[in-house]
Amino acid sequence: MLELDLWYLIGLPLLFAAGWWLRGFDARVRAAEQGAAPQALTRGLNLLLNEQPDKAIDAFIDVVKLDPETIELHYALGNLFRRRGEVERAVRIHTHLLSRTDLPAKERANALAELGQDYLKAGLLDRAEDAFTRLLQEPAHRLGALRALLRIYQMEREWVKAIECARRLEREAGETHQVAVAHFHCELAQAALNGGDLDAAKRYIDEALAVHRRSVRALVIAGEIARQRGATDDALRYWLRIESDAPEYLPLVAARLTELLDATGRRAEALNLLRRNLLDWPSIDLLEIAYQRVCAWEGTAAGEQLLREQLRRQPTLLGFEKLLAARSAAAQGDSELELLRMLIHAQVRKLARYRCSKCGFRAREFHWQCPGCTSWDSYPPRRLEELDNT
Repeated sequence: MLELDLWYLIGLPLLFAAGWWLRGFDARVRAAEQGAAPQALTRGLNLLLNEQPDKAIDAFIDVVKLDPETIELHYALGNLFRRRGEVERAVRIHTHLLSRTDLPAKERANALAELGQDYLKAGLLDRAEDAFTRLLQEPAHRLGALRALLRIYQMEREWVKAIECARRLEREAGETHQVAVAHFHCELAQAALNGGDLDAAKRYIDEALAVHRRSVRALVIAGEIARQRGATDDALRYWLRIESDAPEYLPLVAARLTELLDATGRRAEALNLLRRNLLDWPSIDLLEIAYQRVCAWEGTAAGEQLLREQLRRQPTLLGFEKLLAARSAAAQGDSELELLRMLIHAQVRKLARYRCSKCGFRAREFHWQCPGCTSWDSYPPRRLEELDNT
């Protein structure tokens, strides 16, 4: 019993001393780590300023290992690299965050969202789609993921998926995607039409018009489907609706419309339609069609007279170039007139473009969706010269 008391008296102080030493050691380790974090942070910033981003990333990764509260720094750095187009570095940062087993669920979702944006910026659409599809299960990120997926499906031309995604956004976020959904159906209809499947094309167009009754593109395609089916009256009905609903878009179908009217013995009506719209909604494209029809049906002199009258009402280089071309063809051998026409033609080529009203992207062809900013219905059906003169 005496031995037990002796060991107890000796062991208790030893245990106390060991505990005190271990406590001090732990405090020293924590202090060393806390001191190392600012050092790694400073080193990373210096490397970044010295244009050594890869070494800077390694330093910042060391920071997050030492101090998990620096996660926001990684998001900021990743966004910086992504905006600068250095997507591989942004991917590296966000992938490292996702690889951490101790990352909270909320931060893991945030890192996945950032990684999805990295992939989208890099054009890696399949990886971006996978990231945003996984985020659909996260309430805080669901709507953002749906918007990103809608953009991806349009880029991939996955129109059925795009329609479904747009419908979800309308239900869950209260957004309106009426115009875009109508265009998605039109894309499906155009593909079916190109493939010769008129029945499928008609179904898609009916759905487009059900979504957006005044969709000009749907009316254009509906008229073409009817024309190819031999339903002339239906084709005329669809295309004449454009004159009443959106007359500025009439040049898109004026050639086919007047051809059908002429084929059904309504040439006078076709000419009246062209002249009427040149007065109310003048455009270079419509003038070109009207000039061709008048020359073919009433003679070259009547065509030149139409050009002169229109130029007095709306003087444009594009219109004047057409008049010079007609004069040059009639006065063969006049080298000076031909030289003048060629000089004006060189200037006209710069003005004969369409321009997106959202981003300013210019194109030689009319587009329903801007190739630059991907906006729908952002191209006015007028040439650059006409837009600048309004």
